[in-house]
Amino acid sequence: IWRANCKFKNCTDLHLCLKWHFSQSSTFWGLIFVADEEPETEPVRFGWVTGVMIRCMLNIWGVILYLRLPWITAQAGIGLTWLIIIMSSIVTSITGLSISAISTNGKVKAGGTYFLISRSLGPELGGSIGLLFSFANAVAVAMHVVGFSETVKDLLVETDSIMSDPVNDIRIVGVITVTGLMGIALAGMEWEAKAQVVFFFVIMVSFVNYFVGTLIPASPERMAKGYFSYRGDIFLENIGPEWRGETGSFFGMFSIFFPSATGILAGANISGDLKDPAVAIPQGTLMAIFLTTLTYLAIAATIGSCVIRDATGSINDTLGAGNFTGGECAGLGCNYGWNFTECTLAGTCEYGLANDYQTMSMVSAFSPLITAGIFAATLSSALACLVSAPKVFQCLCQDNLYPLIGFFAKGYGKNQEPLRAYALTFILAVAFILIAELNTIAPIISNFFLCSYALINFSCFHATITKSPGWRPSFRYFSKWTALFGAIISVVIMFLLNWWSALIVVGIIFVSLAYVTYKKPEVNWGSSVQAGSYQMALSHAMSLSDVEDHVKNFRPQCLVLSGPPNFRPALVDFVAAFTKTVSLMICGNVAEVSQLRWLNARKIRSFYNFITTGNLRAGATSLMQVSGLGRLKPNTVVLGYKHNWQTDSPQNMENYVGIIQ
Repeated sequence: IWRANCKFKNCTDLHLCLKWHFSQSSTFWGLIFVADEEPETEPVRFGWVTGVMIRCMLNIWGVILYLRLPWITAQAGIGLTWLIIIMSSIVTSITGLSISAISTNGKVKAGGTYFLISRSLGPELGGSIGLLFSFANAVAVAMHVVGFSETVKDLLVETDSIMSDPVNDIRIVGVITVTGLMGIALAGMEWEAKAQVVFFFVIMVSFVNYFVGTLIPASPERMAKGYFSYRGDIFLENIGPEWRGETGSFFGMFSIFFPSATGILAGANISGDLKDPAVAIPQGTLMAIFLTTLTYLAIAATIGSCVIRDATGSINDTLGAGNFTGGECAGLGCNYGWNFTECTLAGTCEYGLANDYQTMSMVSAFSPLITAGIFAATLSSALACLVSAPKVFQCLCQDNLYPLIGFFAKGYGKNQEPLRAYALTFILAVAFILIAELNTIAPIISNFFLCSYALINFSCFHATITKSPGWRPSFRYFSKWTALFGAIISVVIMFLLNWWSALIVVGIIFVSLAYVTYKKPEVNWGSSVQAGSYQMALSHAMSLSDVEDHVKNFRPQCLVLSGPPNFRPALVDFVAAFTKTVSLMICGNVAEVSQLRWLNARKIRSFYNFITTGNLRAGATSLMQVSGLGRLKPNTVVLGYKHNWQTDSPQNMENYVGIIQ
């Protein structure tokens, strides 16, 4: 059989094998072909467009775009809304650059964000972020499903088809929806990807429909709801803020908007399903951030130039109508012949930019297309989070960093689908869907994602600053200082949004970090923390070389001629009793193997050094000369007391005295 006899033992290239055989002999008798067993079906793999860019864009174009961006524009004004969008984009763009650098530094496997951080910063911080990010994605499923359910509820109210009451209708529709999405996710990544392409097409059609609608002259019905087409005075009126309600503040609006920008990790989270993650993640993520930022800015500016903040929705509320009794007319609608004074002053208007979450539907040329866009955006975002959370959590469980979660590590099928983790994500999503309030769920997610972004940026900064030999990303368009800025600004925004929520997130990280540090899992990923420890130790050892000895700082730095340490435990324990953790201790052995495991088991902090030489005295002399580094070298020799003076050989006696000498 050709493969067994080929010079190139690991070669599967028949042409190369035959070429070698022909070069060895002028006679070639023939070939017998033995068919291999039918190969297993390859798992589905995606490129940078369908796997990353479209997935990220769909996740960014979520519920906030359609149902909250007009309302945020009314509260913050066009100017501050643009600032909110740009601030979010700066954070996500810097994070996108850091993700690109990390993902091009070696092979990226399944696990997405958790894999990137854990292999860069080590299991301590990586495990923490794996827990937080999995939870955040599960809650994000609930946020997007609740947004979808709100739209369905509004349709039920319009058609007088309410099942119970508005809040319970959101819960009922939400649970049914997340169950259907779970069915699509369980059907496999191929079906999920096809659904995402359909959603993307629907959203693009809805955008065209909206922008065409802003150009159509206003009808009386639309004017009654606050739409007057493009007007300069509406733009000037809406460019400044007008805060309302409990969340009426800049950072209140930022906390509600920011979850819309968190979709940048949707592609990285399925890194195990990409053809070439090192190419797909940078290209797809950065392109998605750029295009979606332009979309948000354009919609905020256009809708703020067309719609006033308050309107009644009644076509009878004109200045010439009989219900107007004269007096002062309040509001911008007065300039166009409409009287919304009563509801404006009382704060009871049902329409207008500040009151109607469905303003984009009203402005559009054909409102059902906006409804379809809302459905597509919310469902696609929910589906992306529903796929991301179990895959990240499965990778965390497979690393076995925490107890009791190994059950969720098992995968099924050719793509190793995490069915058990899907079930857990479903339960968490349903629990938060029952809250049924989008403005309550959105701020919960913000701090979890901001913490993830902070750690991603810090990973990139730390790996660069420690000059780890393993840090060689092919993506060069990043800076360690921008990464550090991204990490700091993410933490600052966390506390500005909600200080107690930020403290909870930081507390979770510290508890999980302390647990992993204490348990010391048997993993070695060559993290930048290891590189940093080496660099710090080397730097301090070098600086110590310039410090002259002084009697006040004398420490016994002991070379213990213990042989194998477990042969003379009393001697080792005696020296450890006074060196403890504040002085140098080296256990020396001549011609023996390492005994570090025994020292660690006894919780003795000591280095172990062994040397191979002809006799004990020569070996001890060599150990005295070569042990240590710079100022960290022995100044005290400790050896066991010799009990067999009278029976031992003269040669051994001479060696023992010679060592002391």
